Amino acid sequence: MSTTATAAGEGTAFGARFLSPLVVGTLLNAVNSSMIAVTLVPIGRDLGAGAGRTVWLVTVLYLVTATAQPVMGRLVDTLGARRVLAAGLALVVAAGLLGAFAPAFEVLLVSRILLGLGTATGFPAAMALVRARANAADVPVPGRALAVLATSTQASMAVGPTLGGLLVGLGGWRWTFAINVPVAALGLLLVWKWLPPDERRARTGPRPPLDLPGIGLFSLTLTALLLCLTRSGAALWPFLLTGLLAGAGLIAWELRARDPFLDLRTLAANRPLAATYLRQGCGYLVIYAFLYGYPQWLAEGYRLPEAVIGLALLPMSITTVTLSAAGARLVRGVRARLLLTAGALLAGSAALLTLSAETALWLVVAIGLLFGVGQGLSTVANQTVLYTQAPADRIGTLSGLFRTAQYIGALASTSVLAVTFGGQATDAGLGGLAVVLTVAAAALVSVTAADRSLRALDTRGP
Repeated sequence: MSTTATAAGEGTAFGARFLSPLVVGTLLNAVNSSMIAVTLVPIGRDLGAGAGRTVWLVTVLYLVTATAQPVMGRLVDTLGARRVLAAGLALVVAAGLLGAFAPAFEVLLVSRILLGLGTATGFPAAMALVRARANAADVPVPGRALAVLATSTQASMAVGPTLGGLLVGLGGWRWTFAINVPVAALGLLLVWKWLPPDERRARTGPRPPLDLPGIGLFSLTLTALLLCLTRSGAALWPFLLTGLLAGAGLIAWELRARDPFLDLRTLAANRPLAATYLRQGCGYLVIYAFLYGYPQWLAEGYRLPEAVIGLALLPMSITTVTLSAAGARLVRGVRARLLLTAGALLAGSAALLTLSAETALWLVVAIGLLFGVGQGLSTVANQTVLYTQAPADRIGTLSGLFRTAQYIGALASTSVLAVTFGGQATDAGLGGLAVVLTVAAAALVSVTAADRSLRALDTRGP
């Protein structure tokens, strides 16, 4: 199909009516991940919870989302994307109501767990629906549709803290939970009104039962191992042992299951897909460590006023959102974008080694731009690669694992920051962080450059 015909087909198939409910479904997780940052102090004050407890409102969403995304993806592959997305949005409505009226911290924590479960349906369902629509329209890779989804996620993550601060100022922290109710309800209405019904699949026999033991073992394995990233010393070992034992049980079960939740043989044979997961996890370890650690150093090590920190990071946020939307047009070829992503993250990580409290402000801002380039170009490129590598009947599950790799990187970044910064973000701590991130970014460059499958994708992708 010619480029002109492909663009015309994509424009017809992926209009606003189709993409709007998908955007709502995917942005809810990102905005709730970042919006909570500005509410922890007032929540702790109102509900009598210290900083050690309120931080679990952040951690639990990452844990639940990382674990639930592949599970929800499997439900998408089995039950249908529209149906699962609608159920997830309904769960978000319930979670928003529960959080808005939560009488105690424990109830608020349950609300965040429900938010994680509900918002975990968004990305796997969106990828499955885009794949089905592209196949029907004979569009090889729907680059603009993938860019819209990625840009909405990046933008909502970027505006989350600002939106949260506005809502707290207008009506208190409970509004940051209540806002989910009208947004998810609107998304639910759009899903039923504008998305096509799930297709009935022809059956050659009775449908095999959902692999509940595999899902349970996967959830236990991943949760235990992720909790290892938030522990140190003796507290780490029970979680590590549980994760390893559950992981061994997961492998043994899935290799014998008739219709496994995780098709380990297929995953092992699909090395390009494994490389995509590795790139996503490694890249977001660097990105999240910078996003969490750099503002802390600007405040404690560089002594920048809080109001100025936001302005110093604004060019990075603008760069991220701009390149998410227009990166495919500015840099042709998936491989070129991924190499530029890895190179920008490596350059930014190495540049952190030069910083100190005496560094000129313009250089501090410029280094942030490098990370904006890395984050902005990576999302659509890696999603495009995933789209082409994932089999159609498993795209929900494999898309969920893609997001799991991202959240593993996010949680790993918190451990890196704990080790390098310790109690305060000093110049020495930033230097230690820079060393770790430089090594991780160098590994990302190596993995990207060595992946020969990316060359072939450039003839198919945007």
